Amino acid sequence: MATGNAGTDLDPSTGATPKFGQIVLAATPLGNDLDASPRLCALLAAADVVAAEDTRRLRRLVAALGVEISGRVVSYHDANERERAVELVEIAAAGGTVIVVTDAGMPVVSDPGFRVVSEAVARGVHVTALPGPSAVLTALALSGLAVDRFCFEGFLPRKAGERSTRLQELIDEPRTMVFFEAPHRLEVMLRALAESLGGGRQAAVCRELTKTYEEVKRGALAELVQWAELGVRGEITVVVAGASAQERRVAAGLETQSAQVEAVRAREAHGVDRRTAIAEVAKAAGVPRRVVYDAVVKHKDVEP
Repeated sequence: MATGNAGTDLDPSTGATPKFGQIVLAATPLGNDLDASPRLCALLAAADVVAAEDTRRLRRLVAALGVEISGRVVSYHDANERERAVELVEIAAAGGTVIVVTDAGMPVVSDPGFRVVSEAVARGVHVTALPGPSAVLTALALSGLAVDRFCFEGFLPRKAGERSTRLQELIDEPRTMVFFEAPHRLEVMLRALAESLGGGRQAAVCRELTKTYEEVKRGALAELVQWAELGVRGEITVVVAGASAQERRVAAGLETQSAQVEAVRAREAHGVDRRTAIAEVAKAAGVPRRVVYDAVVKHKDVEP
């Protein structure tokens, strides 16, 4: 079985094929074809197989780029991902170069790609990535919200009950959150966010990123619900601020000192030593340990 190595790649100027086989996850433009890199063009032209989420969109892209695909084009989408992954890795294991592209952005991120990577790793076939456009990172950069820590939550469940359960898990999430959503479900999604996280929570709805009608609507969730009621079109990415320290205390039922003391007592009753109990409560409440310690000491019926 042929395997690749970390230095294997196509020459961006000549498009020469590598000596060893490989799977390449290639990012494609979100909407502006000029965002395509010379390396992407070279890979599309020279790869043995181009696996595309939508072959028609791929054809439109390469036509716009003036690229002629010399290899075979195959479909690779949610419905056939499991079976096709095995086939693609077989091609790479035999020495071929397979490039995987989705409709826009980076494969694997809420798009097909995970199974082919898993199969390649299991077989010892080299996998690499051609970095490029990403709706997640572009929306974060434009949101105006803190991005020192963030998490990607993809699409929320469509069913109300499942969506509510997921949002309950995120009530005290301190990191900025990124979601994808379909335009016809945006109002429902924003309303659910406002009900679970609070209408005052700051957020940004990023629409048609890099395209002619790009728009970033920023504001409190309650305001964005009203805006979305008028109808929104295009590809949507939603960025929501993480919970503040005060919001985390409220969510954990630890907004008061007495509640924090009771939480320490409860942990001690279950055999947790006081120092550890104080540290756990402080972390849950989003406050320094000294604050919880002082609260415990001030209660006369709790020995320091």
